[in-house]
Amino acid sequence: MSEKTALTPATHTTPPAAFSHGVKKGNLLQVAGQVGFLPAAEGRPPTPAGPTLREQTLQTLANVRAVLEEGGATWDDAMMIRVYLTDVGHFAEMNEIYNAYFAEQGLKEAPAARTTVYVGLPKGLLIEIDALAVLG
Repeated sequence: MSEKTALTPATHTTPPAAFSHGVKKGNLLQVAGQVGFLPAAEGRPPTPAGPTLREQTLQTLANVRAVLEEGGATWDDAMMIRVYLTDVGHFAEMNEIYNAYFAEQGLKEAPAARTTVYVGLPKGLLIEIDALAVLG
């Protein structure tokens, strides 16, 4: 049986509780919910990429990608992406940003995806994304 390995990219802060940014076991890689925090910097608390959905979505996708890459995966290994928005009015804008981002990434096949509204994110955060990838 393969070991479970916690993943924390150098761009990420150490999680504030007993969880990991990602976990890999065998050929499965689960990316925990990521938000639009800028890359970690010594002495700076976690800081959102900006106040707009665009800024936060692009940074959140970069943060998910960093965890995928830390585990040896790419977007093409992603089987499922879950998006959590804090405002139902953001669906259309998020879809536009999401589609353009993945077109730029040259994604071969789109993963399954789900978007829902979730109101429990910390103040100022507009989006959270997690992903499940299968390597190999």
